[in-house]
Amino acid sequence: MLGLIASNLGRRKARAGATALGIALGVGVIVALLSVGSGLKRTAAQLVHLGQADMGVFQSGVADPTASVLPLSMVGRLDRQPDVKAATPLLLIISGIRESPGAVTFGAQPQGFFAKRLVMTAGQRKFGGDSILVGDAMARSLDLRPGSAVTVKRHRFRVAGVYHTGILFEDTGAVLDLPVAQRLQARRGEAAISAGATTIAVEVNNNVTQSVAESQIRHAFPGITIIGSGDDPSRIGANGELVHNAVTIVAALALIVGGLAVANTMAMAVLERERELALLAAVGWRRERIAALVLAEGIATSVVGAGVGLLLGIVGAGALNRALGVSAVVSPHVTLWTIGQALLIGVAVGVLGGLYPAWRATSVSPTQLLGGA
Repeated sequence: MLGLIASNLGRRKARAGATALGIALGVGVIVALLSVGSGLKRTAAQLVHLGQADMGVFQSGVADPTASVLPLSMVGRLDRQPDVKAATPLLLIISGIRESPGAVTFGAQPQGFFAKRLVMTAGQRKFGGDSILVGDAMARSLDLRPGSAVTVKRHRFRVAGVYHTGILFEDTGAVLDLPVAQRLQARRGEAAISAGATTIAVEVNNNVTQSVAESQIRHAFPGITIIGSGDDPSRIGANGELVHNAVTIVAALALIVGGLAVANTMAMAVLERERELALLAAVGWRRERIAALVLAEGIATSVVGAGVGLLLGIVGAGALNRALGVSAVVSPHVTLWTIGQALLIGVAVGVLGGLYPAWRATSVSPTQLLGGA
């Protein structure tokens, strides 16, 4: 039967190719969105573990973790918690560097464990006043070195050193002294953050489990959200949910539009081949076998389209990343589940679009078509 399927599709190359291309475009969009969404999730996990922290404390109820605002007075209170080894505040400045709009500038305290864990590859660990540290990935992309100038929110800073952490989110960013970063935010009319931080990175004691520490901190500080694993950011971040909803909508449209395209292609093929199908019935083919032939042709067309769409999606994910301006901190991530979803959608489109033509192929009387009484 496989040879017959290939032969039948080969006789209608233009029509089958156009149908497969339409399916490929829909699947490609889905794969690109899934890849960017997966990359966004990985970046969120890095956001949680800034400075290799065990957990991050954020304001509860915000649409995005980067919009969190916490008072600095919480740092001392957290330090005094029996399960906490150390706590350090961080202020995140988003899109502060025009030459690298996706980069994050971190406002940090020099004595905090976040700053102390920066591995210096050039220059000095000095970021007070008009001095700034830059990650080695940013240094490479912007050709920076100790002594270079960097503008953050229209204020010029001198690069004192270049650091490396091994985390893309941090290595593509920069580090300022926390009070300096607060003043930059206040100049933009964000007075609420001028005496606060975006998040507080927390280390727990070695003899305490993370779940116990989280429970104690939540009890002591109502109105906060603690994120301690890669899956947790979805609880307070709206971006991942938006990507998920977009994928759902595009997948539904792909199933509907793709199914209609396959149904139209296969229905036309059945009308053109009614006598051929009737002859197969006359020589002993069962109705179920004829229906399976037509259905298999629709699925084959869809799977080919899904395969092409998978390649388009992998290439298009990078373009989508650049269009969104987040390529500096988010890398598209294609997983086996992403590939599986693309192929599943291809099969689903083929089944959905092939059901009616398959029924049509078995509903016509062979005797009438072959000229019998």
